[in-house]
Amino acid sequence: MTGVEHYYQDIWSKAKTIIREDSSIDKIVYDAYFDESNLVYLNDDKAVITVPSFVQKTVLSQKTNLIKDILEGLGYLVSVEILLNDEYGDKLPEKEVVHNDQVRVEYTFDNFIVGPSNKEAHSAALACAYTPGKFYSPLFVHGNSGLGKTHLLNAIGNYIKKHHPEMKVLYTSGSEFVTAVVDSITSKTEPIESFKKRMFSLDVLLIDDIQFIAGKEKSHEIFFHIFNELVNNKKQIVLTSDRDPSEIKGLEERLISRFSSGLTVGLDSPEFETALAILKSRLNMQTLDGLGTVDDDVLSYIATNFAKDVRKLEGALNRLLFYAVQFGNGGRIDFKLAMGAFKGAGAVAEKNEVSVNKIKRIVSDYFGLTRQQLISNSRTKNIASARHIAMYLSRKLLDLPFIKIGEEFGKRDHSTVMNACEKVEINLKKDIHYKNMLNELEKQILQT
Repeated sequence: MTGVEHYYQDIWSKAKTIIREDSSIDKIVYDAYFDESNLVYLNDDKAVITVPSFVQKTVLSQKTNLIKDILEGLGYLVSVEILLNDEYGDKLPEKEVVHNDQVRVEYTFDNFIVGPSNKEAHSAALACAYTPGKFYSPLFVHGNSGLGKTHLLNAIGNYIKKHHPEMKVLYTSGSEFVTAVVDSITSKTEPIESFKKRMFSLDVLLIDDIQFIAGKEKSHEIFFHIFNELVNNKKQIVLTSDRDPSEIKGLEERLISRFSSGLTVGLDSPEFETALAILKSRLNMQTLDGLGTVDDDVLSYIATNFAKDVRKLEGALNRLLFYAVQFGNGGRIDFKLAMGAFKGAGAVAEKNEVSVNKIKRIVSDYFGLTRQQLISNSRTKNIASARHIAMYLSRKLLDLPFIKIGEEFGKRDHSTVMNACEKVEINLKKDIHYKNMLNELEKQILQT
């Protein structure tokens, strides 16, 4: 079974479950007429259902409005045609892969909390949504996991679908794109040229985690042609990654050049005020049946200790609310109750977690420096050497992008950080004492 057939089967399985549970369809009727039906074709306009017998075709033809309503509820606004199995074949001019934009409706600009850490990325994303293809194509958004990249991509898709309904939008991920390329190469249902043609027809292409195409030569080649076709025709491309294009290992230089040709913006961890606003927004969206209000000092505690990324914030809030339901008395959620919820979890985990600040502290203490000296512009040999080591360890232990490390160490550019890491690697190879010293530092960072 091809990927397309699996996709049709999944849609029709959901539809048949709804039909089976419909009060107007008796079980005996469902078993006799609907159970053997199959969805064999679906595009933006039409769905084709096949059945084995003429009687089944007659019954289902009388229920096309029901089927149409069910498919609409699943997101497909199409007409419905019922055919016998042997009537279907070459009747349709081409077996198309359905265009499902895959945009997640829950992510919008309205519920994206804007702060200094994400203001630039939000502004650029909104500009792309407001006038697709006019300002920045491609827009490349990078940042660590959990900072809002997926939210922004889907917000762009939802905005365009609302304000430019004539435009064809697709949201996908880097790994899904690779899978689609592989399926198209091996599939007779949608050969690679048809896949490319379908991609060429898009007005807006949104790809999350584009780094997952790295090292996939055939995907590089296909995406290169798709990218050029869309950009040359003033279409909108938005890509996200966990790092700057120049830092994605295994990516062809021509793709790095293309990715960097538009606008590249970064997302950072939310600062306290943004984290607090996110928590209050999520609380407003929660159903707090049986719970009182959450004290401000509790929200401040969560915003202070769990602001590394939005997912950690949401996870901490969910933990608190669950604990309050299980062990609270239905009153307000105060600091004492919150400490019970986070005992042995959040705050302790944060203390033991490796971070740039922890690396700065341990390296500066080891070399007898202040943390301000470590990030200063001083080129004194001992300070510069310590700074290089701290940058190297930030890269090795946290796998942070060079740009992010540069921001943490006095807002240096990424090439400076790359050179620092290269110097440390050279010293490791030629000096055993240097290597032992670095091993000791790494041990302290990981164990304290």
